[in-house]
Amino acid sequence: MSEKTGKAYDPRAFPPFAVTVDIVVLSVGESLSVLLVERGLDPYVGWSALPGGFVRADESVDEAAHRELREETGMTEARIRGTHLEQLETFGAVDRDPRMRVVSVAYLALTAEQPALRPGTDASDAAWVDVDEALAGRLAFDHADILQAGIERARSKLEYTTLATTLAGPDFTLGELQHVYEVVWGQSLQRANFRRKVLNTPGFVEATHTRRRGRTGGAPATVYRPGPGSTLTPPMMRDDQ
Repeated sequence: MSEKTGKAYDPRAFPPFAVTVDIVVLSVGESLSVLLVERGLDPYVGWSALPGGFVRADESVDEAAHRELREETGMTEARIRGTHLEQLETFGAVDRDPRMRVVSVAYLALTAEQPALRPGTDASDAAWVDVDEALAGRLAFDHADILQAGIERARSKLEYTTLATTLAGPDFTLGELQHVYEVVWGQSLQRANFRRKVLNTPGFVEATHTRRRGRTGGAPATVYRPGPGSTLTPPMMRDDQ
């Protein structure tokens, strides 16, 4: 009963409303790949989608993102905590979900490895898919828009942060690091210029004083690991920027 109006409060008088999380998980192999699940329930049963789902009343959105990755892909909590995960954007178009009014908090995750997947709950399958193939296909809800936003965020983050090392792995050659940039940006880079920019940026990489053959063979190359820095000054700009 409201003290001001004298009327009983009825929560059923309000339209249903929910919050979901959707996660863009990107990884670099021969191409830039995204983790997709096959929906096992309506709406959009059988369609490809980003992993995600409804936020429970007793959890934060971050906790929901972790839970959905565990439940829908089989990724372990240790694997998730070792993955770069950040909030991407909020998507709230009125008609984005046919069930009710739903706002989605989207996340971007970057991982160097593509772990084996084990779908569960309302996902009937999970797979790594080339991002161009994913965008050209049929994605549930507004997940094409969310995926596109995640790809652009990843591309821009590589310009001014050291996150490329997250996609390169715990250690890497400069050729392998250059491959990450070329795959994410979708453009070729000049080897000498790239090497000079990386080595002249304090805190970007650290030499391990070991050598191994890189992706394309040839003479053994110096192996590096991520440096202590988090930002690139000056930034590493794309050609179209």
